[in-house]
Formats: sequence, C-alpha cells, structure tokens
Amino acid sequence: MTADPVTVLQDTSVEEVVHTLREHELPGVPVVDGDGKLLGIITESDLVISDDEEDLHIPHYVELFGGLVFLEPLRRFESRLHKAVAATAGDMMTPGPVTVDADDSARKAARLIADTGHNRLPVVDGERLVGVVTRVDVLNALAGDEE
Repeated sequence: MTADPVTVLQDTSVEEVVHTLREHELPGVPVVDGDGKLLGIITESDLVISDDEEDLHIPHYVELFGGLVFLEPLRRFESRLHKAVAATAGDMMTPGPVTVDADDSARKAARLIADTGHNRLPVVDGERLVGVVTRVDVLNALAGDEE
C-alpha cells in the first residue's frame, strides 16, 4: 500500500487534476475533502470521452400524445454531459468508489481488484483515506515479499 497518496480536493480545477496525474505519472487520483474524507475518484477514463460517446447525442425519443418518451436511459446521458462540462474534481469524479478497509487482508484486496477490474483501490480507515493499494502491492503481499 502507498500511504499518504497524492489526492485532490473536490474544488480542484480539472486542469489541475490533469497536471497532477501527469506530474506524478498516475492513472487516477482520489478526491478528498479538507478532512481527508474520501469523496470519489478520478481516473484517466473519466477525462477521456470514448469514440462511442464523442458526439454526446441526446438520447433517441418518440413523441407520444404531446409528450416525449426516451428510448434510452437519460441517466447515462446526464452523467456523460455532466463530466463533459466539468470544471472541478467534484464535477468530474466518480463518487463512492470501491474501497478496501485499512485492516482488510491482501486476499480481500486481491479479490476486490479481480472482481472489479480496477488496477488500484483507495484504502480507508472509516471514511478517511489512508492509502492506495495497487495490483502490484497485492501481488507482492501474496507472494510474501511485503506484509
């Protein structure tokens, strides 16, 4: 585990988030409040609109009896639009990230990483961020290289 990881505050500008990721060569960064409480996480995928989302089209709909019936969920469109116009880390972040508790075993962390497909997970003590654990950290711990 990397203790005391690089973080950003929820009011950090998106430009500063990108600078932080590049400066520290990180694929993602936790978002915390002033007390160190984990609020969310921003990854490279949050910063890039993929090919199938680049047009950010309004979901298909039909007019029926003077109203609109959307044929796609609006929630996904709203989420993409919100991130596309984000100005701060709080706007851009994915809230409620998958986490590992500080006293969880390496096996539990490995299982969460495998189940979620994430490369790194925030480590929390209660709601406070205390570290980040990566796939390499878990492999080292399971191999007996680190405790």
